[in-house]
Amino acid sequence: MGSDDDALLAEQLAYYRAAAAEYDRPYRERGDLRALLDVLDDLPVTGDVLEAACGTGQWTGRLAARARSVTALDAAPEPLAVARARCASPNVRFVQADLFEWSPPRRYDVVFFGFWLSHVPPARLAGWWERVASMLAPGGAAIFVDDGPAEAASEDVLDGDVPMVRRRLADGGEHRVVKVFHDADALTGLLTGWGWSARVRPVCGNFTAGVARPPR
Repeated sequence: MGSDDDALLAEQLAYYRAAAAEYDRPYRERGDLRALLDVLDDLPVTGDVLEAACGTGQWTGRLAARARSVTALDAAPEPLAVARARCASPNVRFVQADLFEWSPPRRYDVVFFGFWLSHVPPARLAGWWERVASMLAPGGAAIFVDDGPAEAASEDVLDGDVPMVRRRLADGGEHRVVKVFHDADALTGLLTGWGWSARVRPVCGNFTAGVARPPR
């Protein structure tokens, strides 16, 4: 990955560290986001789950209610602290680590990521899915939810070699973050081309949800 991607990912991490205290506000203000949380009830969450990029833990408790165990991972300590306070379930373990570098000690029945896939630079996308495949136990599945293309209208989209948006904090600070608004059909086709069995669909208006199983 080039230095531009490295710099952008560093700025992205800085944003989520700074935004931890205000990150949950859209979940309180937007009914479609609250409805999106319920989509998880229709997805095959079971067994031992790895939650990649757990953030402030919006999804963690819901995963824990259906899983045997949840390992919730995030690179940013501030949102991870919010997640720990929010979800004190005995079957949840929190880990601070870089998703692109972390080596899991075991394999999981499910790897779940909410609003993370859109933050993976295109140059790293194939490698990310290879990592997910290596984390899954036989018969396991990747499950994800994210922004669909229509959500781009609500973002300050920037020009650049890497798809990105500008995010503003309540104190006026600004950060650039990677933001790839994956179309459901295009993402299904991409995963299928890599040998995955995938179903990605629009949900709750502007969002997408997917279940993908790796090549055998």
